[in-house]
Amino acid sequence: MSAPLAGKSVAESLSERALALRAEAIPASVRQRVEELLIDVVGLCVAARRTDYVHALAAALDRGGACTAIGHDGGFPAEAAALVNGTAAHGEDFDDTFEGGPVHSSAVVIPAVLAAAERFQRHGGDALPGIVAGVEALCRLSMVIPKAIHKAGFHPTSVLGVIGAALAASRTLGHDRRQAVDALGIAGSLASGIIEYLAEGAWTKRMHPGWAAQSGVQAARLAGQGFLGPRTVFEGTHGLFYAFARSLEGNYAVLTEGFGEKWLIDSITFKPYATGTMNQPYIDCALRLRARGVSPEDVKEILCETAEGYVHRLWEPLASKHRPANAYAAKFSTPFNVAVALVTGGAGLAAFTEDTARDPRILALASKVRYAVDPDNPYPRAFTGHIRMTLNDGRVVEERQGHIRGGAQEPLSRAEIETKYLGNCEYGGWTKGRAQQFLDAVPKFFDGQLDLSLLRG
Repeated sequence: MSAPLAGKSVAESLSERALALRAEAIPASVRQRVEELLIDVVGLCVAARRTDYVHALAAALDRGGACTAIGHDGGFPAEAAALVNGTAAHGEDFDDTFEGGPVHSSAVVIPAVLAAAERFQRHGGDALPGIVAGVEALCRLSMVIPKAIHKAGFHPTSVLGVIGAALAASRTLGHDRRQAVDALGIAGSLASGIIEYLAEGAWTKRMHPGWAAQSGVQAARLAGQGFLGPRTVFEGTHGLFYAFARSLEGNYAVLTEGFGEKWLIDSITFKPYATGTMNQPYIDCALRLRARGVSPEDVKEILCETAEGYVHRLWEPLASKHRPANAYAAKFSTPFNVAVALVTGGAGLAAFTEDTARDPRILALASKVRYAVDPDNPYPRAFTGHIRMTLNDGRVVEERQGHIRGGAQEPLSRAEIETKYLGNCEYGGWTKGRAQQFLDAVPKFFDGQLDLSLLRG
């Protein structure tokens, strides 16, 4: 065993706060938000269950375990179930986002908690604080050194998600502080996720939350058996942030200040559109211009103001964004998102297909879209949208949006979240009655032994 180190580490302070969460002390509003996140994740998993990437993933895994891959028959080992569910939840880029990061928390944390709880037969009273702990930790981790992980070429949801998943699984499994700290330390060595998927629309980003969920469960299980991890995993000379953010100069206090009192989970954004988070306000702007009577054939050119942090993901190389390589790459092209919204009148699952990615009318409009960086853009504190269109007759029309719809400034209601869920289930082949069964069960989901039998098949 390694010699004890002096002083309390960041991981120790974070673990103490996470392990102190109790189901009975979680505010009703936070519990309701967890229920909404769960509803959203389940619907997204069903929507993606028949896709080629989920089929390939499930076919590569061993079957026969005790755990549920949502929308699939039979059982899977715990880590495999977490991998499938996390990948499916994020696969269509329709899952929730925390603006301060940005990170996608629920697609990582909920699959990890469900797998750990189902495998070890934990009570819903353990799963609820596990989810809250993981989501709060992941959101806070994204604020330690904002934007730096993305700039270094990594996906923050993947890199930081494994930490959130490990902490969530540890809390769900009833670990003590030493075990939770070890789980975080182990998770740091399992963190990964490059963003080279942007080059050609490869599938790897889809897998990132699933891999983080799987790795978090594995880290917690190892720690539970006494496997040691570095307790200075965050702030250490060779720690997580030095490796992935290229710096140790972070706001580590944000991880623990107000933890269990100030709930970041309340500010999570539910996406109204099935595409990249930062494209969402641009789509709203395009749809308002469409409602004002602008048609694609009217447009001479389009200029969008944008944040510097968007450019390397959503705007460049511009020629590739004008003609995305495939439907998945189209989700990370603001020109395509603006065009598909104006042409089709929407940006749901059906808007991002191989047919739309090759539609000459959409591509012709996308080719007219340019950008200018606004140095005062508030990203990542807020996601904004702007479209300025010059029309063929010389008129100029413009729309701006200073926030993302579905977030804290304009939240979706429970009814809207449930409507989204039902639509996703229908898209994935579940009947309305089948989908409604789970909705009816949600209010008592965390009140007894977790039963995921409704989610199989």
